[in-house]
Amino acid sequence: MSSAGKEVFKLCDEPIICHSFNKDKTKVAVSPNNETVKIYRKNGAVWELEHTLVEHTEVVTGIDWAPESNRIATCAADRNAYVWVDTDGKWKPTLVILRINRAATSVKWSPKEDKFAVSSGARLISICFFEGENNWWVSKHIKKPIRSTVLSIDWHPNNVLLAASSTDFKSRVFSTYIKEIESKPEATPWGKKMPFGALMAEYNNGAGGWVHSVAFSPSGCKIAWVAHDASISVAVAGTSAPAVLKLKDLPLLSCVWLSETTLLSAGHSFNPEVFSHDDNNQLTFLCKLDEPKKKGDDEEETMSAMERFRNLDKNASAGKVAKSTTTHDNAIKQLSVYESDGETISKISSAGLDGKVVIWNIKTLEQSIAALKI
Repeated sequence: MSSAGKEVFKLCDEPIICHSFNKDKTKVAVSPNNETVKIYRKNGAVWELEHTLVEHTEVVTGIDWAPESNRIATCAADRNAYVWVDTDGKWKPTLVILRINRAATSVKWSPKEDKFAVSSGARLISICFFEGENNWWVSKHIKKPIRSTVLSIDWHPNNVLLAASSTDFKSRVFSTYIKEIESKPEATPWGKKMPFGALMAEYNNGAGGWVHSVAFSPSGCKIAWVAHDASISVAVAGTSAPAVLKLKDLPLLSCVWLSETTLLSAGHSFNPEVFSHDDNNQLTFLCKLDEPKKKGDDEEETMSAMERFRNLDKNASAGKVAKSTTTHDNAIKQLSVYESDGETISKISSAGLDGKVVIWNIKTLEQSIAALKI
């Protein structure tokens, strides 16, 4: 179904752990909290199941669909990653040599799609690239100074720098320069010398709490992260003190930049929230993206935070519980860029533990967001 500013699709009854769209947005790949990857094709206003990818043996934790090469990278708790290629209507997997001894947690293609990164519980990041001589995907490891599970990764626009967030309460920026496949990178505000694995920046989360998600701004000069202590932070390249905003709501789980000064985050409160970061390094809450349903539209009022967790099952509906007044009925697990011109994002997609994928039209909110900044 659709309404002003958003399209809502209930894809499955299981929680959606991660999702990724193809280039023309006619297909979406999701992980329904098990070892499979479901690919849905859009048919008018309905999403129909087209393929089920079966190769992993544990829960799939990361999916990224490369737009230009039309390849899908997946990773899972089985410590494996695969690159899937559509051959005559059938998706065929190629195993990636990760060399990890703990679960993989997320995967992301680089902007040029010549390599991808896989984070894991092995206290390292695997930077994967194709080795033509042996016709397989191999990896190089970034280890130091990571001391715990890496939960989230994001690429800088230059295809070399990588931001990573971890349960050791740190957000970091690393170099992934691989001289065998790419030319020497130019200097950035994060630094000039960028040998593989070099630590370009490291930030402490402050009050504590493992860091769920990290994201580069469109220019690559800033990173933002959200942590389990219900905080959101922004750091600017070349500075040592990040801007930190402690929230009164439940923790956020994912964040993306809408522009160089505006970012969007979402998590356990079921409602995406918009924040502003200005030239004075001030981080400010602007508004919530979702407009609550009118009280008369539901039989009961919104659940309290305690009730939400007390009544959770796989679909957040054990017995008779209060209905949520937001579009998502459970935690939003992932935010992703759906439509962008390279500098400003116009649409965002979200996937949640309620089995929904929602496409948010950011353009419909631009005027109200601009008014809030004045």
